[in-house]
Amino acid sequence: MKILLQSPRDEHEAWRAALSAALPAATIVAWPNTLAAPDYAMVFKPPPELFAGTRPKRAIFNLGAGVDALLGVPTLPDGIPVIRLEDAGMAPQMVEYVALAVLGAYRESHEYAAQQCEGRWRPRAPLPKSQFGVGILGFGVLGQAVAAALAPFGFPIRGWSAARKEVPGVESFTGISELRPFLASSRVLVCLLPSTRETRNLLDKANLSHLPRGAHLVNVARGDIVVDEDLVALLDEGHLAGATLDVFRVEPLPSNHPFWHHPKVTLTPHTSAVTVIDDSVAQIVGKIRQLELGEPVTGVVDRSRGY
Repeated sequence: MKILLQSPRDEHEAWRAALSAALPAATIVAWPNTLAAPDYAMVFKPPPELFAGTRPKRAIFNLGAGVDALLGVPTLPDGIPVIRLEDAGMAPQMVEYVALAVLGAYRESHEYAAQQCEGRWRPRAPLPKSQFGVGILGFGVLGQAVAAALAPFGFPIRGWSAARKEVPGVESFTGISELRPFLASSRVLVCLLPSTRETRNLLDKANLSHLPRGAHLVNVARGDIVVDEDLVALLDEGHLAGATLDVFRVEPLPSNHPFWHHPKVTLTPHTSAVTVIDDSVAQIVGKIRQLELGEPVTGVVDRSRGY
């Protein structure tokens, strides 16, 4: 078995070592060295030249959950299955990050921090939990993990997805016709959507304005789903109370971007859920073994839908 590996430079040796240990009989060639026809390619945001002289025979594995960067490569060969990571150690991290943001919004930790800086002692009456709906925009594997983690706190939980999901304790919304009613019930909106033609710029001023006054946005998906200037305008107007942002249109976030110093924005450098190499390799190797036996695998990307 021949594998072409292209991974983040600072993680290359870790990926190579884990793959070699899991597949000791495989020949693993590291990009920029190349193979004309490897059995499998494992890539992360590959440059166009990678596929210019390479056509994997069996499958292309994306070393991450989001596939928008890979699908945007103009030389990506047609007719080869693209397989994404499913969870692979990311769900617990995402749950921690989102739960911290949701609970911080509910307990108004940002407001109390501002009062501390001003030396003000001012207790704030919390909203009843029944009025603090949490909307999860993108209700797949990670979205459902977030919902399960938040359920014990007693918030009303709603999920919006392309297809209706039947999950106990979660009110399901689907389709554009149900988007605005879903937004209107979300005191905290957690964005977990993939970046596709349909979702880019989805959270513009028109849609974000349907969130209740005083709502919070948590974006751990992709930066191009949110229209930055519209979000800033709604924060400045006071319609939105805050935003916790882990992903951005341009990364690293430019030093002159208004998010850096906005008093209602909390930001992190795309660290809400990082790829766990050992878990990812175990998942990839399991799928390779299924493919070698002619069995179907999960995580195959529908290129027409973008995820």
